[in-house]
Amino acid sequence: MQTLYWILIFLGTYLFMEFMAWFTHKYIMHGFLWRLHKDHHHKDHDSWFERNDAFFIFYAIVSIGFFLLWKHTSFWAGLPIGLGIFAYGLSYFIVHDIFIHQRFKLFRNANNWYAKGVRRAHKMHHKHLGKEDGECFGMLFVPFKYFKK
Repeated sequence: MQTLYWILIFLGTYLFMEFMAWFTHKYIMHGFLWRLHKDHHHKDHDSWFERNDAFFIFYAIVSIGFFLLWKHTSFWAGLPIGLGIFAYGLSYFIVHDIFIHQRFKLFRNANNWYAKGVRRAHKMHHKHLGKEDGECFGMLFVPFKYFKK
């Protein structure tokens, strides 16, 4: 039975991170921490790294915190929560940084309906270079209007 709880907590955490990605992007990245996120929309440097990468570090620290809670206390749910956050972060990195922004030259020829929809939605978000009016969405729940044939 504990395995079932473990799986449900992992999946619940992974799905909750989709909400957190949307919330963080809309209210924090395009809000009071715009100065960290701005270079993701309007690159003003020659470095491969962006100030925006600080958000990955923040979520990595949260994930590691749950691993440490599991390891050093009796909080057994720390492991599936930490793994759920990690799995979402890895998925997000693959879809957003590798697939969409091509920070590594992989997945360049993916042209199925989902890939095209995700690219189209992200392009619409990036057409706004400023802090305001950038439509925000997560990675999994992209609005259906972007999935055209």
